[in-house]
Amino acid sequence: MIPRTTMRLLCAAALTVPLLLMTACGHSPPTRYFSLDAVPPSAPLATANMANMAPVQLGAVRVPATLDRPEIVAQDAAYRLAVRENDHWGAPLAPMIRRTLAQDLLARLPSGSFIVPDAPAPAGSRGIVVTVLDLRANTDGRMTFEGSWTLTAGEAATAVMTQEVSLTEPMASADSPAIADALSRILGRLADRIATSLASSPQASSMPKK
Repeated sequence: MIPRTTMRLLCAAALTVPLLLMTACGHSPPTRYFSLDAVPPSAPLATANMANMAPVQLGAVRVPATLDRPEIVAQDAAYRLAVRENDHWGAPLAPMIRRTLAQDLLARLPSGSFIVPDAPAPAGSRGIVVTVLDLRANTDGRMTFEGSWTLTAGEAATAVMTQEVSLTEPMASADSPAIADALSRILGRLADRIATSLASSPQASSMPKK
């Protein structure tokens, strides 16, 4: 038979373990969710060349597989990725970048020249495809963006112009709110470049040939 004292210790341990587990679960940090925000244009856009511009619509935004996850990802100088289990994007990253960039472009292009994503587009509209090659939130306080955007035209969505983009923005810290803020500013600068190219390039600002 098990001594009475040993029995008491076993019973106490059986009661203590679940309580410890419940306490640990009760103090686990809650999941935080972050979004991206549109930012104002860096300067007024000269729209004189856009009077006869065919409308454009933002189509696909492609992001690297390493970032195509709910969690916010940072990277240190030793090529290590820090996947933040308790800090999530409020929506899948690619659609959220697309929505924010669309808001930025809508604020920069003349009225009627930009068709919001997924809306019916009139005949002759062109498309914009954004490819993110690298989007790195470095823990040393910088965010870097490497990628390109392509203007397409025609029923076959043929590429008529492609521009490579390399942007860097400082981060106030390596925290997730600073990452979201820096990415929002980078998308604003990307929208500045797209809008400026559409305004200044004859190929981009003319109606497509039939």
